Amino acid sequence: MTRRTAGPLIAAALLAAALTGCGGGATPAPAAAAPATASAPPAVTPTSAPATPAAASAVPKPASVPVRVRIPAAGVDASPLLSLGLAADGTVEVPSVADGDKIGWYDKGVTPGETGPAVLIGHFDTARGPAVLKDVSKVRVGDEVTVSRKDGSTAVFRVRELEQVDKKRFPTDKVYGDTARPELRVITCGGEITDGHRPDNIILYADLVG
Repeated sequence: MTRRTAGPLIAAALLAAALTGCGGGATPAPAAAAPATASAPPAVTPTSAPATPAAASAVPKPASVPVRVRIPAAGVDASPLLSLGLAADGTVEVPSVADGDKIGWYDKGVTPGETGPAVLIGHFDTARGPAVLKDVSKVRVGDEVTVSRKDGSTAVFRVRELEQVDKKRFPTDKVYGDTARPELRVITCGGEITDGHRPDNIILYADLVG
């Protein structure tokens, strides 16, 4: 198998379980410690738009590790990026509570700009308070996500779809399934805190446009 398909088959089915840490880190935090009133529960209005001609014609880039992510609509400018693999229990890693201000890249998949779905993961909040994707609800279809890469190049993506789903019904194939062009997913948590965790995932789907 190529690296593009091996990662999803090994780990994607377990992503929803791994992301239960969004409300309090990889280790569940007590409900009292979670910032239930510190920040409003993240929510997005599910919207989508067809891929633009620029996305359809964007030239895939060679592999290069991402080093910086900017999402202006959400006030995100994060660097360096964390490399996220698989935890000892087989779940996909998420940033630690201490790294709540950082974005992680799932390094078993493609790098942003390559053909396929590159995946970035960050917290909305942790037991310590608001985190890097605290303003994800401000993102709209058409907004840009810019990823700077180790080789000095930049991959610019345009948000095509916003989705909020129950973690128990995480759309594994939609997020990790092979794509014919370079795409990006940005994943965080949403919904009202329950037992110390947020029950939903918020997913941004974006296409390479430059």
